[in-house]
Amino acid sequence: MPNSFGMRVLLVEDDADIAAPLVRGLEREGFLVTHSETGVGALAASDGPDAPDVVLLDLGLPDLDGFEVCRRMRSGSEVPIIVVTARGDEVDRVVGLELGADDYVVKPFSPRELVARVRSVLRRVATAAPPSAFEFGNLRVDTLTRDVTLDGAPVELRRREFDLLAFLCAAPRQVFSREQLLVNVWNSAPDWQDTATVSEHVHRLRAKIEVDPARPQRIVTVRGVGYRFEP
Repeated sequence: MPNSFGMRVLLVEDDADIAAPLVRGLEREGFLVTHSETGVGALAASDGPDAPDVVLLDLGLPDLDGFEVCRRMRSGSEVPIIVVTARGDEVDRVVGLELGADDYVVKPFSPRELVARVRSVLRRVATAAPPSAFEFGNLRVDTLTRDVTLDGAPVELRRREFDLLAFLCAAPRQVFSREQLLVNVWNSAPDWQDTATVSEHVHRLRAKIEVDPARPQRIVTVRGVGYRFEP
């Protein structure tokens, strides 16, 4: 059973009478709980230095539909999502799972059952966890400590610079468009954020990890498409 102490849970539930006992039950088991009553608040809480290890997501939220929250979270993160809802219809369960939810719990349920579901999901994720560090020649990227070294010397990266580098390193030689990178790294979209943001961050990264940024060998431009990481 995974150790729950210090693991972060984001509880997205607008009903205070339901949320309160769940928060107490999770905290008794050692989880650090953040509670959001809205979808917008949940999306903000899921993206940051204190991002959750697992999300408990109610579908009936006052602002955004829970399915939309799930879709947006999954577009930029692999955080485990457990849908917690009064909707027990098969269609709703199928839609939730197809959008990327890892589990589906129908109300009513006990806090004890929910804790068991959280631990089960975390155990599966831990078993299937990707490498915590990537090494390509003299470049090392540690996704747990968020440290980057080049020839053994530390490289100082801003948060999004690191996120972009780690994403590209996880799929070497795969080409990503600027639009795809906005979705997967920024949890954004071209409709509300300029793709020049990606270009600028690539420029900054090259200045820090390339021998000759004007002739990049690691983060390579694929003309008319986007970028790829060359290991």
